[in-house]
Amino acid sequence: MTRIQGYLQGRDLFVQDCFAGADEDYRLPIRIISEKAWHSLFARNMFILPKTREEYRRHIPEFTVIAVPGFKGMPQVDSTNTETFIAVNFSQKLCVIGNTAYAGEIKKSVFTILNYLLPLEGVMSMHSSANIGPDGDSAIFFGLSGTGKTTLSADPTRGLIGDDEHGWSDRGVFNIEGGCYAKVIRLSETAEPEIYATTKMFGTILENVVFDPITRMIDLDDESITENTRASYPLEYIRNAVPSKMGGHPKNIILLTCDASGVMPPIARLTTDQALYQFISGYTSKIAGTEVGLGKEPEMTFSTCFGAPFMVHHPSFYADLLKRKIDRYQVNCWLVNTGWIGGAYGVGKRISIKHTRALLNAALSGKLLHAKYVKDPVFGFEVPTTCDGVPANVMDPAGSWHSKEAYMQKYHQLAQRFVDNFKKFEDGCTPEVIAAGPKI
Repeated sequence: MTRIQGYLQGRDLFVQDCFAGADEDYRLPIRIISEKAWHSLFARNMFILPKTREEYRRHIPEFTVIAVPGFKGMPQVDSTNTETFIAVNFSQKLCVIGNTAYAGEIKKSVFTILNYLLPLEGVMSMHSSANIGPDGDSAIFFGLSGTGKTTLSADPTRGLIGDDEHGWSDRGVFNIEGGCYAKVIRLSETAEPEIYATTKMFGTILENVVFDPITRMIDLDDESITENTRASYPLEYIRNAVPSKMGGHPKNIILLTCDASGVMPPIARLTTDQALYQFISGYTSKIAGTEVGLGKEPEMTFSTCFGAPFMVHHPSFYADLLKRKIDRYQVNCWLVNTGWIGGAYGVGKRISIKHTRALLNAALSGKLLHAKYVKDPVFGFEVPTTCDGVPANVMDPAGSWHSKEAYMQKYHQLAQRFVDNFKKFEDGCTPEVIAAGPKI
């Protein structure tokens, strides 16, 4: 900190006092100190602001985040791994971010802090989006970047609780944030009208987005900087956002995966133990641009709890908390694949948002519970055979491949990756959860 204090001496800094957590029983007062003005605006967009002068006066930060993108760490002096660092000290209640201007590090640092604190109070902290139906039925969407968490939760027929980080207490689901941080590369005005509209609203921060310096028109299809283009905006910019940022206990949990191997079904019904197996596994495919060093082709990955870098406790700690809440509130669990059909990446095509929405609507409304199911031969979960508005070749991935043998070979390869990955977590898991994995 001495070197950082020396670096910041004489420089203008920007300070925002905010809260993390819409539920006042669990909210964390935080202070964001930033070197960049737009990072300060980002904090105002992404966190919950005091409503009155009196609230500001009484605000005492329990954690402070200092973002200094111009400061480089010296590994030989500061004991950092690289010049870029995010350091959290729970005893000093301090987080320092250096040598990166990526605004997402600010929100994820606060999320990491709450991933430690909230579960100690019996609150499930989740890397998820959440929305609520007209009948008050909440739904949680777990998923990594690129799986459709933000897109699918921004449903015009349901109220948006939040798009990325939530807590689940004994009172229900609440948003940790006050804004959204949407990926906007190749954003479609037709398929994602609510999110697209925010890119034209005053106060929205467009990060890494290419624009014409003369006309100031943005090009959301231009990936010359990176595919990880983002828009930060207050939750209220989504027309059907829930003002309280809170909802009741969920009726449905959706585990989102983007399967680039093209073998997983578009939707499957899970038992509690199967849901925990998938939750601990956190399978998806990293999309080019979201992760540094990737080429164009997606890369298979497992990120435990759908957010491994932000999870402080052992995965079994979060899984046990999730199990107790699923069983207590009788939640339906679903695995939804937003990846490829008809073949792996480069051969097949990605499932359309239209078809995924139709499947989700059927699941959330309860209609899909009454469909005919078949047991998946590898993973053992139940797969519906039909759904209104979804073609048969989408419902049955094997039928859309050129060869059933090639499909099963690829499916068994994926299953083996699941088994190999899960060995790291078996010591902390029950026999029932271990047995809920794929059979090879």
